[in-house]
Parts: sequence; structure tokens; C-alpha cells
Amino acid sequence: MKEKVQAALDQVRPNLQRDGGDVELVDVTEDGIVKVKLTGRCHGCPMSQMTLKMGIERFLKMNVPDVKAVESV
Repeated sequence: MKEKVQAALDQVRPNLQRDGGDVELVDVTEDGIVKVKLTGRCHGCPMSQMTLKMGIERFLKMNVPDVKAVESV
């Protein structure tokens, strides 16, 4: 599953990089929790939680059905 999540993040990454940010995969737990680290302009941005939940999490759930949630670490 980790490979599928990484492939999906690779599709999201260009959108984040366009705004000066990025996302790094930290871990995928057995129960479907994806842990990521927001970097660049995304780190500390007031909109980062919206980006995380409405953007990254939503996209991952559509492309990797075993994903239950995405958390920033």
C-alpha cells in the first residue's frame, strides 16, 4: 500500500510545488493512516489543514481505497 500512496502523492506534488510547498510521505500504518510532512510554504501555512484534508486526504482516498485518514507530523 505504501507504494500506491507514494504514487498518488507524486500526482499531488506538482500542485503543491507550484505554490512553493511540498509533501513527504513519512509512514503508512497497517490500519490505513497515512502520515505526511508538509514542507516549504505549506509548512505553517494557515491553509495547510485544508490542503491536507480537502486536497491530499481526499485525493488519496479516491486513488487508494484502503486509506482511512491522512495526518501531518
